[in-house]
Amino acid sequence: MIEVLAQATEQATDLSQQASGISGSIQGGLGCLGAAIGVGIVGMKGAEAVGRNPDASGPILVQSIIGMALAEAVAFYSLFL
Repeated sequence: MIEVLAQATEQATDLSQQASGISGSIQGGLGCLGAAIGVGIVGMKGAEAVGRNPDASGPILVQSIIGMALAEAVAFYSLFL
């Protein structure tokens, strides 16, 4: 009986250690999801802006690339911090 309790305690300890790894994965996944949504919005609005004013496509492209880079930085923060 004592052996069964010892095994149950070990399994509970292992599960609690695995749960902490899962929470980090969830944090990274949500951060990357937010970055993907941000990049999608920047791309959508950039295409909309070029549709409204095709002559300004150069400056709009530059601003879109800067905006996408800033949105992607969120994914790196969530993965590495």
